[in-house]
Amino acid sequence: GEGFDVARNGDARIALIGFPSVGKSSLLNTLTSTESEAAGYEFTTLTCIPGVLKYKGSKMQVLDLPGIIEGAAHGAGRGKEVIAVARSADAILIVLDAGKEGLQRHREILERELETVGIRLNQRPPDVTITQRKTGGGCRFA
Repeated sequence: GEGFDVARNGDARIALIGFPSVGKSSLLNTLTSTESEAAGYEFTTLTCIPGVLKYKGSKMQVLDLPGIIEGAAHGAGRGKEVIAVARSADAILIVLDAGKEGLQRHREILERELETVGIRLNQRPPDVTITQRKTGGGCRFA
């Protein structure tokens, strides 16, 4: 069925994130055999469209998500639903329109929206060490 609840499939999950009409559906169609509707107007994609990218024997699920707008982290548009799917991904691919990027600073806005909800971009996971002690326990963050 249609919706944001898409069953995980393959060795990895990649979420395509971007503003409306930047080419996410066209990229999905090019990378996979999926046919996600692409049109010249905003918000063509209204739900999560999955596709499978096969590369060197692995299968990666690629998710075409509806465009998000500034304020998505606080619920603007369908931002909370889109970001929840992105949170479940192994990788996030930010898709930008190079013609609009210099003028509108979309990358900065998208990164801020994702970081607002706790998605760390281009950072290693925290180094957490749990040590057993004779009395009590301990957790150290390096």
